[in-house]
Amino acid sequence: MLQFEEYPDTELVYLSRADVRLGSTGIDVVGVVREALTQHARGLTLLPDEAYMGWRTSDGFDARSLAMPGGIRTEHGLELGLKVINGSLGNPARGVARSQGLMMLFDPELAWPRVVMEAAWVSAFRTAAVTAVGALALGARPLRRLAVLGCGTLARAHLQLLSEVLGDLEAITLYDIDPERSRALAATLTSDPDFAGREITVAPDAERSVKDADLVVTATVTTQGYLRPEWFAPGALIAHVSLDDLLPETVAAAGLLVVDDWGLVSHDHRRLLGRMYREGTLRAPDGSYCGTATPDPAARQVDGTLGDVLLGTAPGRTSDSELVVCNPFGMSILDVALGSAIAKAAQAQGLGARLAR
Repeated sequence: MLQFEEYPDTELVYLSRADVRLGSTGIDVVGVVREALTQHARGLTLLPDEAYMGWRTSDGFDARSLAMPGGIRTEHGLELGLKVINGSLGNPARGVARSQGLMMLFDPELAWPRVVMEAAWVSAFRTAAVTAVGALALGARPLRRLAVLGCGTLARAHLQLLSEVLGDLEAITLYDIDPERSRALAATLTSDPDFAGREITVAPDAERSVKDADLVVTATVTTQGYLRPEWFAPGALIAHVSLDDLLPETVAAAGLLVVDDWGLVSHDHRRLLGRMYREGTLRAPDGSYCGTATPDPAARQVDGTLGDVLLGTAPGRTSDSELVVCNPFGMSILDVALGSAIAKAAQAQGLGARLAR
């Protein structure tokens, strides 16, 4: 029998969801994500295009699989990985989370996978951390009133993280198209000591949920825009982390429009900003139009990336009354940065299962 050359210490470590959560204890999630955003703005990352595969489930729901590779230079060297995150819009009705997946971290020298971990927790909290970074950088302070639209896993991650970061937070308004879901989340928050002293309310509709909010977080799965610019309070910050909650006129009305990576946004054919770019109603940060579009002289220009704002190379908020939209696409480098930090902490704690290759 032929003998194949092997390298020493070729175990693969698997971190379950429980391991990931334990490993994250003590990690400054917001700090890790903030640093990754600035490293990306400095050009110290690898961010290839995502691979997307969509299909319909047997009961007619849209489902998809995303493969998101990325690399980032940190104080520990080059961190490399790949997140595969899958989801079905029919899952909430089945009583399970919409999305789940796995993330691999690679050895930068051998190029072999070295760690595999549950990805949904990492994905939800890195998304919430981007919102937290945006709130601290772009919000009209103090941020006292928070509105969350959509009351699933992503909403819970945002509420947990933002309750820790926003020291002035006084009131939280929840809205979901399923009233029972918003009521259930409200009951959970009301009984949670971490939210003691904060007013928790359930709004009867989307308009009334956002009308007084300083910070609005969209955490839904809708593909149909509905949020109108006149619904928002002066100075509101909209963290548009889901798909298509905003109408094009709301994007156009923003005094400041920030993304996480223009390349990802402009290459996308499904989400709102990518569609607007192809229609000619949105311009790139450098003022250019999509080459296939008919230019609209009134097209809104993207002002820059959140990382550029953090570095001071792109404008931030200029007044307490302007409407600000932060529309992150979702970058794999944030998953890799946070996942790598968790993997190191998990190793120090002896967490995870060692699997022979």
